[in-house]
Amino acid sequence: MIEASGLTKRYGATLAVDGLSFGLRPGVVTGFLGPNGSGKSTTMRLIMGLDYPDAGTVTVGGQAYRRLRWPLSEVGALLEARAFHPGRSARSHLHALAAAGGIAPSRVGDVLGMVGLEAVAGKRAGTFSLGMAQRLGIAAALLGDPAVLLFDEPVNGLDPEGVRWARNLMRSLAAEGRTVFVSSHLISEMAVTADRLIVIGRGQLLADTSVTELAARAGGSLEDAFFSLAGESVEFRAGDLPQFQAGAPPGPGAGTSGQRSGRGRS
Repeated sequence: MIEASGLTKRYGATLAVDGLSFGLRPGVVTGFLGPNGSGKSTTMRLIMGLDYPDAGTVTVGGQAYRRLRWPLSEVGALLEARAFHPGRSARSHLHALAAAGGIAPSRVGDVLGMVGLEAVAGKRAGTFSLGMAQRLGIAAALLGDPAVLLFDEPVNGLDPEGVRWARNLMRSLAAEGRTVFVSSHLISEMAVTADRLIVIGRGQLLADTSVTELAARAGGSLEDAFFSLAGESVEFRAGDLPQFQAGAPPGPGAGTSGQRSGRGRS
């Protein structure tokens, strides 16, 4: 269970998260949807104690992350695809995490099998493609068999088979009674992965509801419902083109759904 109340974070003059409050329940996949730059990654960093809020609180199981006794066994997170030493093998990376977190070494083989990396477990992780790095990051998140899981853009770099695999994994983890929080700017993926959605724009809560209920607001189209909520929060910049407004024709190089190409900070 994750509870955020009045969560606020500034970086200089930029207000990244603005009074955000929400609660996450176990047993469901909660999607965290918003345009690039809306505050999704910052919120996840605040949950994990990697940044400190300027106001408000966020707890995991009733405690701040930094107060958890065995954090890897309580919360698993994929926040950066390449959060490993490039010279270490995938197996060595996971063994180091297991040793630091008081996790049995036998668990390393288990998670390598779960993510399909057994055949390359001895290779240097720095040689991995983005998709393989994502799988290694998911393995690290699963290492402590935690009840709470956070995934920030987990399908980036995965091929279609990998996307389906990740989607099924998220849903199976929730079916086991875990709290699963998945951020994305891909509306179509959230439509088939998430049970509930938290939608934010410019760091503010725009909706906290089920996928079905949100789509029903626009006659069954989740994309239309999203843009009716977040249209003013979507920006597009390429070269000297003017700001892209939702609903206007995208200029050259526009990403899907009028969002910036590439990931950037969210």
